[in-house]
Amino acid sequence: MKIRNYIIGTLLGALTFNGATSCSSDFLKEELTTKFSTEYFETAEGLEALTVSLYGHLRWRFAYDWANAFTILGTDEWTEGNSQDNPMWNTYDNRLSPAVQTVNGNTCTAGAWWDEMYFGIASANTIIANADKISDETVRNRCLAHAYLSRGLDYYTLTAHYGAVVLQTEPAVGVVRTFERATPEQCWEQVISDFRNAYNYFEGEIFTYGHGMTWTKATAAHWLAKALLFRCSERNSSWNQSYIQSDLQEAIDACSYVIGARSLESNYSNLFANWTDVDCAAEESDEILMAATWNSSTTSAGRYGNQALHMFNSQFSNYSGGYVARGMVTGGKDFQRCVPTEYTFAVFDHVNDARLWKSFRTVYGNNGKANGDNGVTLGDPAIVMILNTKDNHSYDNYKFGSANQAPTFRDEAGRLPEWSKTARQTPTSGGLTSKVGQWIPNVSVLYQNGEYVAPKFKTNDNTAHCNFFASLNKTVSGAINSDGSQNSYRDVTMARVAETYLVRAECYVRQGEYGKAMADINVIRARAQWKQGENRSYYTDGCAAFKNNSLYNEDKYLNTNLDMNTYYLSNPDIAPTTEPSDLTLKSFPANLPAEDEAILSKLNATTEYDRALNFILNEHTRELAGEWMRWENLSRTKTLARRYTAFHPQASLGNFVEEKHMLRPIPQSFIDGLLNEDGTNLSDEQKKAWQNPGY
Repeated sequence: MKIRNYIIGTLLGALTFNGATSCSSDFLKEELTTKFSTEYFETAEGLEALTVSLYGHLRWRFAYDWANAFTILGTDEWTEGNSQDNPMWNTYDNRLSPAVQTVNGNTCTAGAWWDEMYFGIASANTIIANADKISDETVRNRCLAHAYLSRGLDYYTLTAHYGAVVLQTEPAVGVVRTFERATPEQCWEQVISDFRNAYNYFEGEIFTYGHGMTWTKATAAHWLAKALLFRCSERNSSWNQSYIQSDLQEAIDACSYVIGARSLESNYSNLFANWTDVDCAAEESDEILMAATWNSSTTSAGRYGNQALHMFNSQFSNYSGGYVARGMVTGGKDFQRCVPTEYTFAVFDHVNDARLWKSFRTVYGNNGKANGDNGVTLGDPAIVMILNTKDNHSYDNYKFGSANQAPTFRDEAGRLPEWSKTARQTPTSGGLTSKVGQWIPNVSVLYQNGEYVAPKFKTNDNTAHCNFFASLNKTVSGAINSDGSQNSYRDVTMARVAETYLVRAECYVRQGEYGKAMADINVIRARAQWKQGENRSYYTDGCAAFKNNSLYNEDKYLNTNLDMNTYYLSNPDIAPTTEPSDLTLKSFPANLPAEDEAILSKLNATTEYDRALNFILNEHTRELAGEWMRWENLSRTKTLARRYTAFHPQASLGNFVEEKHMLRPIPQSFIDGLLNEDGTNLSDEQKKAWQNPGY
């Protein structure tokens, strides 16, 4: 029996072949064609090799569009762009079902995560079952720590999204098609037990496989705290009362270990914007607790690459009128999968919160053509997004849009930064432009006359959905192997210390300890504010990796990546400054910042607890937007219906049903493959009992 065949003899393997029938022992008899057999997993070398493979299991989550469909779309933060590959996950229409009706090859099915999570669980089960055969205690404990953490994470993902699932904690023997569905309480107990075991087996912060990549005791503590918080959150309120107090304290203790053992980056840019190449310093940050990792090898960790790089890009090559080309120099393909909502921009303090300007790209330079009639040369700004606020009326009387929509805006006040080849913006220096009155081929604003007009800007007036928006830079990469490739070799951060602070803050809120919660929140907000000497016009992102690429062309790179943002255009009344800003809270949860008060008012959040919880969800957006956890957090706190209805542009379609869409549908392919213990098929009523309510 080959190793791969052994691993898939699990819940996944058993139900992939729904039409399986009995056969003789000679049928499909397999001969050993490799020197390895499953006995290899009973050796220290073999068990450690299987343990290392668990890191590769993480990469699968970001190999296609399912990460966006399951975790990002259909929330208050994100909607879908003109790609329209996964509309059912965004609008919750009737195609979101146990057997998703696919739009194209990019559409995520109901079982996409279900199948892969159980595949990972199978590997973890094998490690745990064989660990006592390993005499080397160091190797044995390291393998067990990783296996428990991996299995806990897979069951966490399944339970967070599907609710009650099957608990398979031992290696499956043969093809198994009879299972019981555990209760949510049993599922969370299993998740928490696995994370506790992982926490106890890890020795500490020992970076066996490289700093920024290796799972450690802090990684286990972070996920343990998240699981405990999930168990005592609102989605489980029908049964969790006896756990709440002890879970909150244990979660706080676990967070405290993380915060004591690991550190925050001093500059938010170091996490995502200052990414310069594969395995650069940004991927070695002490703040990163878990990442799906890649390298540039085409035969091992980098094989197939990371397709997340293009998930947040606007469709600049379509609407730019030929001024900006798709390609490596712009950080990858412009598939416009995920579009930020009005809420996502409105939740920021546009003046004092540096995270907005370090996370979203608002300027692309012209690398395509000149326009002598309007004074546009190569290297001039060709796409500019002005992130103004609702109360700003500086741009009410201009026409904005793509090149095809003939915008009339000119920078008459000279608020663009300097972009010439010899006088560019740096992190600590740079002035405003001397090219007053510059015409820009593609230019947008968020608001005109107090109305949110950003969705109107697209390729042309006939384009169905917005494809012209500021792109999130957290996955942007110039380290790809061909111009316009859809694969990169940049790691995807899955857990970091900043989130740990917010988890602990929420635990304090649930205990009524608002002062302690504010202290944790302020650690994050103090890091987010502008520091003394920072140039607020400066911008960089992972496109900088193109400088280290064999396809690098200096003029093309410099023409497109102008090292600047639209801070002073977006805040037209702010004088240029390098003074620090202050973002820290002075009270909590009363007298919150104006942007939060506006959001809380729309949500009708009036009690102390409701205000505090929703503020933390706002802070999650500011700190963690696009980091693959939004749907889960809103479902966990039972704020999904409320915040989707208030802030999602497709909420008016009326498809969202709270009692149904709080969970994902159990894949029909799994249910159809089940058998009763006597070998008979499930009845229609039995199949219905396996499905989540409403599907």
